[in-house]
Amino acid sequence: MIGYLRGDIVERRIAGDTSVEVVVDVGGVGYRVFVSPRLAGSFTHATSTLDGGLRAPEATLWVHTHVREGAITLYGFADPDERSVFEVLLGAHGVGPALALAIVSMHGTERLVEIVTSEDLDALTLVPGVGRKTAMRLIVDLKSRFGEFDGTTPPAVSVIGGSPPVAREVADALTQLGYGSDEVRRAVRALPAEGSLEELLRLALRELAPRR
Repeated sequence: MIGYLRGDIVERRIAGDTSVEVVVDVGGVGYRVFVSPRLAGSFTHATSTLDGGLRAPEATLWVHTHVREGAITLYGFADPDERSVFEVLLGAHGVGPALALAIVSMHGTERLVEIVTSEDLDALTLVPGVGRKTAMRLIVDLKSRFGEFDGTTPPAVSVIGGSPPVAREVADALTQLGYGSDEVRRAVRALPAEGSLEELLRLALRELAPRR
């Protein structure tokens, strides 16, 4: 699974009202990644080189690898939290990657958490494809899950005192392996305060194994 890409944006095209497909050149390999129009607009345009050529803009993307029968699709985000919110949305009933990307694109991470926690149905219905009934269902489905982001539930990166980057890497690795956000939070909370990535990931998998 691909979780992170850094490279040059060599191509971009509109893929719908709420997504842009970009090609990221990483070491000579081009990855096709869907991003929000807001994120695509943040990429700078090509710049001139000393020899008169053009240098493609560089981008760093945190990637969700979406696997379904017959297709593997990459979705790119500006930071790990934005990707995590996208993945939480995917866990909601009736929300596919296109709609999840549209919601993230429209509101961004912090605003979306505010919308869900304050039950702002009008704001959610601004997203194309989200009617009032869908918005109500999303509020109910997402409110408990968004505690991680609004401060009512400690985020994974703060669970392991003294080693936030390792905690985030463990959480990301578990997510890429297909574990849900609730499972990831439970496993990370059960980890000791210290340890290498390999050791902590092994312990997290041991914690989750009996339940799968």
